[in-house]
Amino acid sequence: MLDRLPDSETPTPLFSVIVPLEYHRGQWERSWQGWQSQTLDRTAFEIILVVPPDFPQRDKLAELASASTRLEYADVAHDIALCAVGARIARGKFLFFTESHCWPEPDVLDVCLAAFGQQDVAGFSCSSVPICHNRLSIAEADMYEADIAYGMNSHPWRKVLDQCFVTRREAYEACGGLEPEFGHFSEWLLAARYATHGYRIGYLPEARVHHYYVGELGELKTFTLDFISGEIGYFNRQSREPGSELLEHPVEWVCRDNFDRDMARAIWRMSLRDAVTLRRVGGVRRWMLPALFGDGMERASSAVASITAYGATVVAMLAGSQARLGLCLKRYIAALIRYQRLTRICADRISGTQHAAVAENATVVTQAGFYPLEHYQGSAFRWSETEAAIRICARPGRLSVSVKCLAIRSLSHQIDLRFYLDGKRIPQGAISREADGFEVQIIVPPSGTARLGWVCLPFPATGDPRRLGLPVMRLELA
Repeated sequence: MLDRLPDSETPTPLFSVIVPLEYHRGQWERSWQGWQSQTLDRTAFEIILVVPPDFPQRDKLAELASASTRLEYADVAHDIALCAVGARIARGKFLFFTESHCWPEPDVLDVCLAAFGQQDVAGFSCSSVPICHNRLSIAEADMYEADIAYGMNSHPWRKVLDQCFVTRREAYEACGGLEPEFGHFSEWLLAARYATHGYRIGYLPEARVHHYYVGELGELKTFTLDFISGEIGYFNRQSREPGSELLEHPVEWVCRDNFDRDMARAIWRMSLRDAVTLRRVGGVRRWMLPALFGDGMERASSAVASITAYGATVVAMLAGSQARLGLCLKRYIAALIRYQRLTRICADRISGTQHAAVAENATVVTQAGFYPLEHYQGSAFRWSETEAAIRICARPGRLSVSVKCLAIRSLSHQIDLRFYLDGKRIPQGAISREADGFEVQIIVPPSGTARLGWVCLPFPATGDPRRLGLPVMRLELA
């Protein structure tokens, strides 16, 4: 329900300031007053207060409704979802997204209007001025301000800051807008789409918005979980839309198949057969726990790390220096992020909502025994471990699998490479050694699923303790 005058009775504003009333931290009235006090002509902007269902002070809101302050009662609670609702009903040429625990300097809209007239940009993120009231809020502000400074000044495209982001409406709509499904990760997603579509986002430090840091560990945890849930949810969608190629996949997502219990069991059995003949037990030890517990041990370890880091942060709040508190908080958030990523990935795996990339005839749906993506002399690749496997879905019958490798290690017979198909050794006659890898001829069974694995000697990289196998650039199925 929208409380407003008919559009015919109100002039079309230049700016629509969108204020979601979630997470207001007791500051929403100060936020509204700050926007009411702008030096820009009052008819040049509208304030849209987007109200969640559980907002406790609705009686006060009714007094604010006017031609320039509009109330939108939404049926969603998340502040990103509220922003999306506000953007849909906004009338301004420029959309200004902020948060209800933030308040602007009086000249913010004037500064933004002048900057749009002087620069050919699609939008700006303004300067976020931290407001702190306890020791944890100072540490919280220091942590986030460092990330904001990196995004605004160094990162090539991560320029959307939802607490103070102003954009041309046509650019926002052309890029699909904010997607509530992905929570606060949708800020990064929107920024990537702007970059892909050729829209430039600037940084406008002269436009200052004050940001109130609450300094509560519980709210920090909630925000982190929201971002991580959106991040993993987006990557799980396996989208190929414009902008998706810019988003960096976290290590936990890239290496998630290493904890697929079915694949771990296949590699473990393959390693057992190899150990019987060559007495190499490293692979048997490496894959025993994932084969038995999947990612259970890894999640338990990350949970312990998160709890330990939380305890250290609480102790630092009570008795540590400010520098110690800042360090402990960063360690806690890093441990929490890893735990939350592993937990969300596990939940998607159990629920069956993980998606695989689809190909018409054949596709690799799982890759277990691989390290994160690396770059060498301009080429991207992933080291496999000394034991690795891929799960292939394809039409039953003959299939040629090419394993293309980077020229980092010799692929001669001295690496003692052996291939297995569903646990059975593949004869040498079915394997062709090429200058840049191997081509393996296999027979896909009637089920349409096959597991191709390999075992090799480790590559002795100086100063690298990993069990490096093949430097794989790509896998080609024909």
